[in-house]
Amino acid sequence: MNQTHLLRIVHRTHYHYASPVTFQTHRLVVRPREGHDLRVEKLELSITPLADVVWTRDIFGNSIAHAHFKDQGTELTFDVDVVVRRFFPLDSPPPETHSPSPYPLEYDTLEHGIVTGYLTPVYAEETAAVQEFIHTLPNPADFPSAEAFVVQLAGIIHGKIGYQRREQKGVQTPATTLSLGTGSCRDVATLMMETLRHLGIAARFASGYLDCPATRAARGSTHAWTEAYFPQLGWRGFDPTTGKPCDHRHIVTGTSHHPRGVMPVSGRYFGATGAFLSMTVGVEFSTPL
Repeated sequence: MNQTHLLRIVHRTHYHYASPVTFQTHRLVVRPREGHDLRVEKLELSITPLADVVWTRDIFGNSIAHAHFKDQGTELTFDVDVVVRRFFPLDSPPPETHSPSPYPLEYDTLEHGIVTGYLTPVYAEETAAVQEFIHTLPNPADFPSAEAFVVQLAGIIHGKIGYQRREQKGVQTPATTLSLGTGSCRDVATLMMETLRHLGIAARFASGYLDCPATRAARGSTHAWTEAYFPQLGWRGFDPTTGKPCDHRHIVTGTSHHPRGVMPVSGRYFGATGAFLSMTVGVEFSTPL
């Protein structure tokens, strides 16, 4: 038996410039992915300067908005106001509906063409650093299922890598995150994704929102985590920032085989050297009236 819950998310991204600049097309990954567990009830996207918006669906099934600008400006704003309805079970599913996948995983031959992209490391040049990290981990074969190991891995990364919010674009490489011992949610999600791929577990990068007391209090930013694919269970989310499996509080806007594929906002501008001043991002959650 399921219950439903309405949630309003207001996601604001504002850029400020010292002098007028020209904006190229910007790519937005801000619409929550719909499915059996979530439905978008309303979405309003406001952009300044005015832009023509074209929605497409990418190869990963994400809804992508492309904003085409005509005017210059000293400010660039993207305001997303979305209401989603979440569906989640009142009780945990009975054990017989939970088919564990033993390690090593064996994927269906019909899925090999797709799974290969989620098994190929993004940072192949850092294989040695990732393998060194893997040598410190428990043996996945000692767990009752591959899923149980992945839960443990999320907890290990959470305990090993200290959280550090970073405003810089992009992600740290796995070797950098392991060396520093700190990273943002994007960084630890990338580390976990690469570790799983080296272990033969298909994994992808997920971007979206986390509705929890900490993010509500801080009016936080967007969030990122890792999803792993199991032959019997499908895609399951794991959050190395919290060290736990994902639940209904994790709201996906995009998934990709590469972290760059689901950046919430990406694009370029042309202007005078030093024109860029600042960027602010805020995410607020509330219950619709």
